[in-house]
Amino acid sequence: MWYDYVFWITIGLILIIILTSFVCYMMTFYSPKRKILKDGEYDLPPGKEYEPFYESMKIWIDEIRNMPYEEVEIKSYDGLILKGKYFEHIKGDPIEIMFHGYKGNSERDMNAGVKRAFKVGRNALLVDQRGSGLSEGRTITFGIKERKDCLKWIEFVISKFGEDVRIILTGISMGAATVVMASAEEKLPKNVIGVLADCGYSSNKEIIYKIVKEMKLPPRLLYPFIKLGGLIFGKFNLDETSPLEAVKKAKVPIIFFHGDNDTFVPFYMSENMSKLCITKNQCILIPNAAHGLAYPTNPELYIRKLKEFQKECNE
Repeated sequence: MWYDYVFWITIGLILIIILTSFVCYMMTFYSPKRKILKDGEYDLPPGKEYEPFYESMKIWIDEIRNMPYEEVEIKSYDGLILKGKYFEHIKGDPIEIMFHGYKGNSERDMNAGVKRAFKVGRNALLVDQRGSGLSEGRTITFGIKERKDCLKWIEFVISKFGEDVRIILTGISMGAATVVMASAEEKLPKNVIGVLADCGYSSNKEIIYKIVKEMKLPPRLLYPFIKLGGLIFGKFNLDETSPLEAVKKAKVPIIFFHGDNDTFVPFYMSENMSKLCITKNQCILIPNAAHGLAYPTNPELYIRKLKEFQKECNE
């Protein structure tokens, strides 16, 4: 009968939609098992723009591997064990909780961050986000679930270092999106006194559109499948919130850094967030810096602008 054909056609379409969504999930959000690196092994970001910095990155990685640190861990709100390393400069200084980028890890993306934090009078807690580094998980959610993990890390720091501890949330790329979105959370403790967002995107949807378009694929057609893949297989809504919406409700000062030669996350995204941010903020463009390379490209300018912002915010 005709309705049998309709039934099987419908089933076929549903299977195609689910299969396409699964492929999109695997390509966009899935994180395979990570390799534990040994001394002399390095996970360096791929790309020609990073190659001139490889030797410096290896030095920075060796430095943090050989510095004294404390291994710490927390349990996420949904039961994952998340790992971190705490580096202390001066006891009682503010603590930067540092969040790395998409499919990166704390050592690869934040290797220069520890000494940079020390230079501005802060201790450093480098964390591996869910699905990354030594932390558990197989799904990366572009900051949607990670922002809730950020709140758990804040709770941990307060419980470990006391009710008077001062906290700065720092992130690079997806990590920047994570901390910006966390800055608008209603339960954000008053211990958090600021945010440093380096080369962060302003919208999950916009950055995915850009990446899909650069792959010569139709973003309007594929984005619904990407979002559905996140909903079905990752149990999260990609459009639940965005950094651009978060800055309109931010509760602490934010300093944005971005390289003006960033071809992955365009610098106008930080500029747009800065314009809409309701708290004290600055957007610092670092000349000739590619994605994630603002500090390595011009550390003197980076530190100077950061110290000026600290002074403005009475840190």
